[in-house]
Amino acid sequence: MSQDLYEVLGVTKSASDEEIKKAYRKLARKYHPDRNPDDPKAEERFKEVSHAHDVLSDPEKRKRYDAGQTMFGPGGGPGPGDGGQPFDFSEFDLGDILGGMFGGRRRRAEREAGPRRGEDVEAAVSVSFEQAMEGAKVQVAVDVAEACPTCNGSGAKPGTSPHLCPECRGRGVVGRNLGGFEVMSQPCPTCRGAGTVVDDPCETCHGAGVRQVRRTEQVTIPPGVKTGTKIRKRGRGQAGLRGGPAGDLVVETHVAPSRLYERRGDDLVMDVPVTISEAALGAKVQIPTLEGPVSLTVPSGSQTGRNLRVRGKGAPKLKGGGRGDLIARLKIEVPKKLSDEQREALERLASLDNGDVRKELFA
Repeated sequence: MSQDLYEVLGVTKSASDEEIKKAYRKLARKYHPDRNPDDPKAEERFKEVSHAHDVLSDPEKRKRYDAGQTMFGPGGGPGPGDGGQPFDFSEFDLGDILGGMFGGRRRRAEREAGPRRGEDVEAAVSVSFEQAMEGAKVQVAVDVAEACPTCNGSGAKPGTSPHLCPECRGRGVVGRNLGGFEVMSQPCPTCRGAGTVVDDPCETCHGAGVRQVRRTEQVTIPPGVKTGTKIRKRGRGQAGLRGGPAGDLVVETHVAPSRLYERRGDDLVMDVPVTISEAALGAKVQIPTLEGPVSLTVPSGSQTGRNLRVRGKGAPKLKGGGRGDLIARLKIEVPKKLSDEQREALERLASLDNGDVRKELFA
């Protein structure tokens, strides 16, 4: 394949991982064989798009591919006047030039040509603050590629089976020579690294071995999650290639804010209103927690903004068990309207005040 993989996806060489992913999804939907059952060109285009995404979405492969473009020109092939056939540098790096002598790169190419784990699928879910504290079970809809049920992922029509690739003899890789010695090993172009060839493709998946489906997954939200917490479901991502295991489903949580609590790590902070007399004389007041009301001791002489810690009444800890603390932040409430009796009492208190509480302002 001599075509520039960035051009295949319609992105620039500086495209971010997210831009590459979006471009791939758009083109994969457009050219998927299920949407174009009578168009062989669309199927070929779908394979090109999938190959380009497979390379450019992998940081190491992308790095090697970019290095090949820099050395040998667009498409990874020899420069003008070299007289050679273009190579695809998406699956190897410069070390492959010595791979034929020492065998290390050949073994790596053989590993990459064998069974490959499917990609992870990412999803997001919104939960209430209460669900985040107590735990919950939620439903998440995801679009994934799963093994075709008609051919069980073989890609061959039922009653037939893939046969050994005549070019690579089942190894999945072939060697390319330059100047009389082996230069590199790369996935076999005939079987695309599978080691087998399908002569009579499955009518359901058109030989791909997978199909795109929308699946609803039940995800268990453990107590104590935060916004950004990632929950992994093993084996519920994209189907593997060439018999490899499926990837994982990774669900990121987004937690709604609470009416009462502000979260700080595993601690919860809440404002607790107290009266002037409770703050001045001290008192025991009832406050709500995640596990029910508790009694809070307000020391005499407390000021607005004072923090009182209630041990073990915060958010559940995701790791190690237990809970954080609840921090009660005192807020002295001044009555907006006074009864005659209240006014008389406060005037009596004011007449007893003989200190200047603002003297520090003029120090």
